[in-house]
Formats: sequence, C-alpha cells, structure tokens
Amino acid sequence: MTHYREILRLRSMNLSQMNIAASCGASKKTVNKVLKAAGEHGISWPLADTMTDAALEEMLFPKAPKVSSTKQMPDFDYIRKELLRNGVNKKLLWTEYLETCRQSGGEPLMYSQFCYYIQQDELRRRVTMHISRKPGEQIEVDWAGDPAYIVDPDTGEATETHIFVGVLGYSQYPYVEAFISEQQVPWITSHIHMFEYFGGVSKILVPDNCKTAVIRNGDWNDPQVNAVYHEMAEHYNCAIVPARVRAPKDKPNAEGTVGVISTWIVAALRDEQFFSLGELNTAIRQKLYDFSRKPFQKKDGTRYDIYMDEEFPVLAPFPQTRYELAEWKQATVQFNYHISVDSMYYSVPHECIKRKVDVRVTASTIEVFYKQTRIASHRRLYGGKGQYSTATAHMPEDHQKYLEWNGDRFRRWSAQIGPNTAIVVNAILTSQRVEQQSYRSCMGFLKLTDKYSSARLENACTLALRYTASPSYKNVKEFLPLAGTRPLQIIRRKTLSPIPTP
Repeated sequence: MTHYREILRLRSMNLSQMNIAASCGASKKTVNKVLKAAGEHGISWPLADTMTDAALEEMLFPKAPKVSSTKQMPDFDYIRKELLRNGVNKKLLWTEYLETCRQSGGEPLMYSQFCYYIQQDELRRRVTMHISRKPGEQIEVDWAGDPAYIVDPDTGEATETHIFVGVLGYSQYPYVEAFISEQQVPWITSHIHMFEYFGGVSKILVPDNCKTAVIRNGDWNDPQVNAVYHEMAEHYNCAIVPARVRAPKDKPNAEGTVGVISTWIVAALRDEQFFSLGELNTAIRQKLYDFSRKPFQKKDGTRYDIYMDEEFPVLAPFPQTRYELAEWKQATVQFNYHISVDSMYYSVPHECIKRKVDVRVTASTIEVFYKQTRIASHRRLYGGKGQYSTATAHMPEDHQKYLEWNGDRFRRWSAQIGPNTAIVVNAILTSQRVEQQSYRSCMGFLKLTDKYSSARLENACTLALRYTASPSYKNVKEFLPLAGTRPLQIIRRKTLSPIPTP
C-alpha cells in the first residue's frame, strides 16, 4: 500500500520527489501523483492521527481509473537476473514472455521490440553521474567490515566488536563508534550518538540494507523501512533513503570512509589491548580527532574545516527531547480486555477483545495501536510479575459500575433502608481480613431489593440480629420469607438459638 502520510511528511521537509520515492519504496510517478492530488484537495502536513493511509487514499483517489496499455511490457528486473544464468538467452525469455501474455490476455511485443527494450533498460542501468552534495543534506551510515577487539582481563579471551561509521555527505566529516553487536539497540544508539557528535541533523539518512534499517518481506524490489528506525527518523525529522542492494555508489562517502577508517583507526590500534568497550571507544575518539584534521590529498583543507565552516551551520537543530528507544511487539487482546507484555497486563478498550494490536514498548511507557491508531497508553510496570494496569474507560459499563461500589457506599446505602440493615452490612464488611473480600456479599444485598421491598429486608435483618450478633448474607436470605411488612412478632427458629439475655 502506498504510504500517503509519509509522502506528505517528507514533502513538507522540501525533499525532492526522487528522494521521497526512494524513502517510501514508491515510484516517482506515484509520488508526483499523490502530491498533485493532495494539492488539488488542499491536503498538507501535518495531518491528524486519525487520518490513516486508507482514509487518505479514499480522499485523494475515490475512483482511481485503471491504466490500460496496448502492449504488455516484460519484467525487466526478472529478465536481467535470468540472463545471468547459464543457457538462458533472449529468445527463450521471449518465448516465455509470449506465453505469459497469452495467459493474461495482453498484447505482446515482437521479438525485435523485446530485444530493443531490454537493451534500453540495460543502458539506463549503466548511466552514472557525479552528484554534488549540498551541505547538511545527507548522512551515509554503515558498519565497517574489519572488527576491533576487547580482551577479558581474567581469561584473556578476545571479543569481537563492530564498528559503526557515519559520514556527512558534503564535508566527509566522520563519526565512528564500536559496539558489541549490530542489532537494533546498538544501531539506534549509534545514530543518537552520531547526531549529538555532529551537533545537528541532516535531511536524509542513507543506510545499507541491514535488517535493522530495511525489511524486505521477501521482495528485494520493495524495501520497507524498519518501524523502530523510521520512528527514530521521524523524531529527528529526517528522511530515510536506503541504498540499493549491491549498489555502493549510492553511498560512496560511507564506503570510501569505511576503508580509510579500517586503516587509520582500526589498523592503527591493532597492537593495543583494550579491556572494555569504553576504553576502546576512547581510543577510537582520539584517532578520529586526528583523522578528521588530516589535510585532504587532492583538495585544500580538512574534513573538520569544511564541516565547521560550511556544514555545521546548516544542520537542522535537535528536537527538545532525546529519542527514547522503543521496541515494537504484537499482542492479542484477551477476554479480560488486557494484553500481556513481559508478564505484565495492560488494559485496552473492551471492544478490541480477540483482536491483534501493535504495542510500542519503551523504558517508561506502553502504547497500544490498532490499525495505526493509538487506543491505549500506560506507564510501564516493573517488579513482581502479574501486575495489572487498568483504565476504567476501557471496561464494559457493568464492570465500571462494580468499581463504583466500596465500603462507605455500601454503608450509606444500607443506612437508607434501616438501622438493622446498616448493622448487618457493617458486620459483613468487617467479617473478612480484607474489606474488598466482602463486597460480593454486599452486592448480593443490593440485588435483594430488586425482589423484595426495603421494609421486608429491614425486618429480615431485625430477625437475624435476634439470633446472631454477626449475621451473614445467607442468614438474612433465609429470614426473608418469614419477614412481612407488618411490625415483627418474636419468631423462633429451630435451626438457630436466640441470644441469651443478660
């Protein structure tokens, strides 16, 4: 599905349609079509949270016309891959293409046209050009191939570390940091540290096709930006434009700097031993300081000089708060309208029972989303497992009414019926170690008034008190058939003995 919200957000940042298309995994034609329709309908960023991609599609293209062509074009990406295989030629592929057109009902190309279009597609792929980067426009990020090592002081075992490299596209001013792994937390943390080191944020991030940046979902031609990575970029108001697979020219500065970093930093530290990640990063930072101030070989100045004079002044400022790393999970709403996250339970609106929801987990907050709309937010629980965080508004109406009752309200209600009813209710409330354990019996008293009158309930309580100082709900219920609405006479029961008179 086309990411209409993301297209409009990136356009508000004055990004080109080419960069928007690369970031959203769409074609330039689609981006142009969306922006044109949004302008005609007067729709622009920012948008309300309720304005989902589906709602935008319905507003922008209520009746999208089907585009028909007289000739069915071949799949050039497929053809390019197949021609690399042994024994496969254009004649064979054209024969298969004819069969595909016959099955789909499309009009095929002649063999000469088929070969011509394949040749034109190959020429377009070979075209290269030098792109002049603008100051503050983009940062290229990657993991270096050569690792560094830290040594366990007790066992002498060497642990491999991974080197993150970020490079400003215009000045080639780098940032380098070592991490134990290349997983999601180090990947996001490295970006936060990099922005703080640079003192600002660029418009575009150009990452490699690692899983912490791009999710392919089985289709190499349709990249999807990782949800956590996209959220981080949105927080810092920058766009993600992933490099193409096996296309190092999309991020030449990072690729070139990786090789230089391997020589001037990693290799330069090869004879030193480090016993912690902090020691290693301190040494890397010193080497990085020296490297960024080395003069260029083929032009004047240093990376640091160009960065300070031309790039730093145009970097976008930080947001007011630092990005808080979030983890996304999926959960199913249970019958008690709660979801389970790390053995803790958080409520959601009861209408969502048995539905799958997306959960955003941070160190302090649990947010629940259904169809891209936030439906619940809780402070994250810590401590013993099995704790509940329940919002009253998420409960069904009858459950909410139950919560309205407490000991004081039961006492006030019973006092309105009569003094003996008040004595019985108070005796029931104090009969348990925890008052809440007696609420069920008190609710039973409340329901007795639906069947019997208040006067009859008062008479039943009076009879029960003559035989026991602490009558239960069951005792009072047994006396209800004997308790009329007239003044009570002394009634003796065989099952109960009266309280002796002193």
